Amino acid sequence: MAFTGIILMTVRRFALAAAVLAFSMIPVLAQSPAPRATIETSMGNIVIELDAEHTPATVANFERYAREGHFDGTVVYRVAPGFVIQAGSSDAQGNTRDVHDPIPLETAAAGSNLRGTVAMARADDPTSATAEFFINLADNTGLDHQPDDHDNKTGYAVFGHVVEGMDVVDRIAMVPLMGGVGPFPDAAPAMPVTIVKVTIQ
Repeated sequence: MAFTGIILMTVRRFALAAAVLAFSMIPVLAQSPAPRATIETSMGNIVIELDAEHTPATVANFERYAREGHFDGTVVYRVAPGFVIQAGSSDAQGNTRDVHDPIPLETAAAGSNLRGTVAMARADDPTSATAEFFINLADNTGLDHQPDDHDNKTGYAVFGHVVEGMDVVDRIAMVPLMGGVGPFPDAAPAMPVTIVKVTIQ
């Protein structure tokens, strides 16, 4: 009986230890890493961590364009030193690519437009964002969702932030301008800064 009791106690202790170990691993298994996008440019790579938790539709939209190759071969067509660099659908000749339907504005739960964050560009219509995006060169909190906006119609949706290559962003921000093509001719780089490829990890 004593021997049997020792065996039962050992088995119970082993089962309890296994249960504790399994329970402690649940958060690790449940938390998958945030998706990332690598923007390969002619001046170096920029890696962005995407915020699918707070801006799921915006991230899905960006990933769709990336996987379709929409950004490949386009250029950074706007450089506003101390403000933003912008890209999306224009090539070095100023030609624009076809886009999908616009997406809903997701600023209510999005982060702030701080230096190094990536946000969707849009027209005055809050639901007009398609493929154009910008990287903030400074803390541009004036682009955030307004506290008194209860209809989610203000601001520019931050959907990620640069985790590698902010030095590349800063170098792009210092290139000579007046390229004369694209939607912002005076803010276009004199020598095209090409987006070679955007890949999603």
